Amino acid sequence: MKKDRKLYKLQRLVICFLLIVSGSCSDFLDEDPISDVADQTFWNNEEEANSGVAGCYSQLRKTLNSALAYYAYGDLPTDVFASDRDIVDYNYVQEVDWGLAVAATETNAIMYRLRNFQYFYATIRQANLCLARIPTIPEDNFADYDAAFNQFMGEAYFVRAFSYFYMARVWGDVPIINDNTVDVVDLNDYYRDDKERVIAKAIEDCQAALTHLSWEYLNAEDVAVRANAGAAWTLLANIYAWQGDYENCERAAEMVLSSGNYSYVDRNDYLDIFSGQSSESIFEIAQNADNEANAASAGGISNYLLRDDYLTTVTDATLWPFDTLTLRQTLFNDENDLRRTEGFWQFDDDYPVLLKYANIDYSTDTYALGFNNIVIFRLAGIALLQAEAQAAQQKYAQARQTLDYIRGLAGIEPSEAPDSELFEAIIDERGRELFMEGHRFYDLVRLAREKNIFKFGSSDSDKISEAEFQEGKYYWPVQPSIMEVNPLLVQTEYWRSEME
Repeated sequence: MKKDRKLYKLQRLVICFLLIVSGSCSDFLDEDPISDVADQTFWNNEEEANSGVAGCYSQLRKTLNSALAYYAYGDLPTDVFASDRDIVDYNYVQEVDWGLAVAATETNAIMYRLRNFQYFYATIRQANLCLARIPTIPEDNFADYDAAFNQFMGEAYFVRAFSYFYMARVWGDVPIINDNTVDVVDLNDYYRDDKERVIAKAIEDCQAALTHLSWEYLNAEDVAVRANAGAAWTLLANIYAWQGDYENCERAAEMVLSSGNYSYVDRNDYLDIFSGQSSESIFEIAQNADNEANAASAGGISNYLLRDDYLTTVTDATLWPFDTLTLRQTLFNDENDLRRTEGFWQFDDDYPVLLKYANIDYSTDTYALGFNNIVIFRLAGIALLQAEAQAAQQKYAQARQTLDYIRGLAGIEPSEAPDSELFEAIIDERGRELFMEGHRFYDLVRLAREKNIFKFGSSDSDKISEAEFQEGKYYWPVQPSIMEVNPLLVQTEYWRSEME
């Protein structure tokens, strides 16, 4: 049955079981966002709608890769990296010295790019274009209108929800563009909305995505690199966890875990996860094709975590050396752990090498290419998130069962943590399982909120103390040059005095 457009715009209809439109993953995700000029003659048929949605993913990939943002936000400012070890190019990031002065003209500077949330709004604008324009395409111009329309709309809502949630974790208060206006180019007329409203917006968009998305994929090439219902439920569970709403987090996680759509990769083949689109993966940013890969020997994550036998341009010491105290005593303290034995090279060296991002290729004469997807959500992560939610609700038996199952997959013994310490034990298990996958910082924030335990630095929380945490230091400042253009914006509260 065809949708009534007006009812759609009012979001009164709940869409049932849908199919995803087939297409090439690498071609789909390499599409450029639609330009203002092209928009005037675009949006005429299913193929153009598909390209428009592809632009959402392409822009999101650019955003998360800019200045290695995904890892700079999620991993660098944690106990994984010690303040007394030099982190090439990113010392100020890992030391949580985010108030570094950067001239307005230094737009390529790492700190400038990381403090600039306009990159995320380019992604949101592309999603807005899709949400506004796809409903205007004649229904007869789709091969299967209901399936294609709902898939594309669901993906656009998902990308927008993901973007708002991501910004809420990084900056807290950020502007909300409440409509699908396609002419919004900048943020000059917007205030920073309260973080609770931003989270509410992300939840609203995620729930809208779920009214459109199916669990199924028509084409194996689409698995994980395009959003489906599993990706949307997983995102919603993560949003609820960040909000401290562990009851709803547990319920959303259960939707994924009970779906039967995902299965664990044998931990003897642990690295298969990071080649991309494994049976365990729920949502990834595709970059494992020639037209998506990063320059591993120039600026990709591989450049900072590999050396010697794996990357000929970096020898002796990795550019981002891990805090070996955290690595060997807090996280991978069991020598039988398959995530340690299979996931690292020269683990006992001063500069151990993480192999998750060793999928590089030297076939080009110019530079090595890194072909690892950014694995954002996967089965072990959502299972441990549900366990975290259960521990927070004092459902210790259920939480422990999941925790021990994940540990068993890795070949290590059940946890001996008492119930009173189970929440922290689950956070640390996530640290092992999701090591350098962009989650540790946010996990430590939730640990600090829930249990008043601060583990941002390997000793005395030297990156973010308890007092600094309560003052909101874990939220990033906004690049000052943005506020010079838009006086309606104000600086993140903790950083106001630091950046004067």
